[in-house]
Amino acid sequence: MDLQNARVLVTGATGGLGRPTVARLAAAGARLALTARDEARLAELAGSLGNEPPLVVPADLTLPDQPQAVVDAAVEHLGALDVVVHLAGASGFASVGTEDDDALDELLLIDYLAPVRLLRAALPALRETKGTALVVTAVLAEGPVAGMAAYGAAKAALSSYVGAAAKELRRSGVRVVDARPPHTETGLADRPLTGTAPKLPHGKHPDDVAARLVQALVDDEREVPSTAF
Repeated sequence: MDLQNARVLVTGATGGLGRPTVARLAAAGARLALTARDEARLAELAGSLGNEPPLVVPADLTLPDQPQAVVDAAVEHLGALDVVVHLAGASGFASVGTEDDDALDELLLIDYLAPVRLLRAALPALRETKGTALVVTAVLAEGPVAGMAAYGAAKAALSSYVGAAAKELRRSGVRVVDARPPHTETGLADRPLTGTAPKLPHGKHPDDVAARLVQALVDDEREVPSTAF
């Protein structure tokens, strides 16, 4: 895949993994639409890019209408959509049976329902261009981890959905990629929705993970398991 002039929507663009991914996509010549919750951080990120100014769309993807609104804005601005890169996510930690109801709901909204709604909203545009959706789930989707039951379950649900979508949409020419990076030093574990992260080994550098994600796009890969990082 040639990213020069590719029309790309990136969610979670201002996050620890979003920023280096956006920078690499911009350096490759992609035309970008960026979304995240914080308008000021989006504007700052957009100003740091040297090529064509990206579209910035502040949005809360947990609201049911926002994924469609973001996709509509990206398609209107870019003219079409070749790639969606979903990086938005949240973490949460709790022992089984102690999970807070609000945190459970929010984990499912952010880590499962929001990306499913985003993919659903983007499908018509991706079908037109025979485009690609790259969805970052997590290494947690590959196996359960004590203290992360709810968090891991949300990621596993998303990974299962993305895997099924990849099979269903392949005939229509749409590539759906499940990328499951190992623990990465994005700071996400330090800002959980609930609980405190257990002691974790030193994670991957975000720029290295971003480089691997962009490589997966260019090389037309269909899955990027944790062992590929």
